[in-house]
Amino acid sequence: MIELENISRIRNNQSIDLNKITALSYHAFFDLSIKLFEQESKHCLTYFAYKKDKGLQFIMAVADDENHDIILLSHFLKSSEKQELKSLSETIFALHIFESEIHENFGVDFLNHPWLKPVRFAHNRANKKSQISNYPFYAIQSEELHEVGVGPIHAGIIEPGHFRFICNGENVLHLEIQFGWQHRGVEQLFLDKKHNLQRNILAENIAGDTVIGHTSTFVQTMEALADKQVSEQTQIERALALELERIAIHTGDIGALCTDAAYHLGSNVFAILRTLIINFTQFWCGNRFGKSLIRLGGTHLPFTEEFKKELLEVLLKFEKQFNEMAYVTYHLPSIQNRFDFVGTVSQKQARLIGTVGVSARMSQIERDIRVSHPNFAYQKYPYKTITAEKGDVFARFLLKKKEIARSIAWIRNLMDNYQFEASKTEKPNYNLTLQTNKLAISINEAWRGEVCHCAITNEEGNLEHYKITDPSLHNWKALELSLRNVEISDFPINNKSYNLSYCGHDL
Repeated sequence: MIELENISRIRNNQSIDLNKITALSYHAFFDLSIKLFEQESKHCLTYFAYKKDKGLQFIMAVADDENHDIILLSHFLKSSEKQELKSLSETIFALHIFESEIHENFGVDFLNHPWLKPVRFAHNRANKKSQISNYPFYAIQSEELHEVGVGPIHAGIIEPGHFRFICNGENVLHLEIQFGWQHRGVEQLFLDKKHNLQRNILAENIAGDTVIGHTSTFVQTMEALADKQVSEQTQIERALALELERIAIHTGDIGALCTDAAYHLGSNVFAILRTLIINFTQFWCGNRFGKSLIRLGGTHLPFTEEFKKELLEVLLKFEKQFNEMAYVTYHLPSIQNRFDFVGTVSQKQARLIGTVGVSARMSQIERDIRVSHPNFAYQKYPYKTITAEKGDVFARFLLKKKEIARSIAWIRNLMDNYQFEASKTEKPNYNLTLQTNKLAISINEAWRGEVCHCAITNEEGNLEHYKITDPSLHNWKALELSLRNVEISDFPINNKSYNLSYCGHDL
């Protein structure tokens, strides 16, 4: 029996030789996984398989929040062996989505899995007969119940996704969410594109509202593979951009929730305030969403003292108006009555399904990469996690307001204590030489929650596999649970209170 202390561990933004990752039998892999996830301080970052030699190589990355590192587990399934494994999801439900994806991609059967349903109908899936057009949605046979289908086509400019409700009158008994309408093959594109600038731009388009979150994680992964150390200022600038992205999106979400509650004054004011932040991002790099800012090895657009002065003025104006509007909004009886005790997910449920980010912190789970696996910027300028208690719409609504205030405070602390100089940064380097036979992993706390990228190189130093895990993959199940035993008219505010990503899921 292999003990936990003998298992491979790495830090965030580090790489490891593939031959140093302990190869386990599936029996040992299974038992160790069960032992690990008995501890609340550990959760799964990613679990995937890729074709190697004559079989499938399985990798699981487990975040150890107590020891601030990442545990790597591995096992190999030969193609000559029966393509079935005992399901971990039967005991650790949070792994259900990862096993389902492996099943869909490679046809591996996970015995006793609670529900091996398609994840995204990938174009290169194992079973091409599995079609989204004839997917058998979960059904309850009853003359008293009816089904309501929403999507995949939406009224607004939004990615496609289908929501199937089973209702008793207006009361929702069950919601099933199904994606796969726009699988783009993003992970394969990272292998197909051979120039790092192409990959850098591709990372900016993984999810349009998380440009900084995904691009920062991409460059850190590649820099780890190349053993490239970037300057302190560049690392601090990336964290600053990440916090600005968080402030902007959270503000927009608060405004959108006001729209769904028919409070149009709040909707308009918060939309205007969001524009203040994204306009500063445009002032910094020329793009409101931060495209062109984050680059491998450095940046063409270093933060300067001039930008600092402008940002402090923007934050002063933003904070004054935001606090005034938020005080009115959050004390309105109509808002409180609309959001309070609606769409509740308990702490027990949130842990069971493996939520991350805001979707975990809404239920008093202190899961935050900035604290548990901080990069240089958050080590130098520590961040303190905020949680809410009730796990309902109002908890998500309130948490975003508090996180905006905490992000502004973090930025002010940074501005007061760090002297920015363009000479402290390097220009981008797209010709980094990747080390051979390495695995690198990077995680960041984006505005929705943890973004995880994992890359593997072969003997020639070329990318052999690239794996992306968006926080939405962990959290869509929470939205499904939120609709249990509430009226179907509560779906829009529940959906918006999470604001999960369709394209981050479908990749």
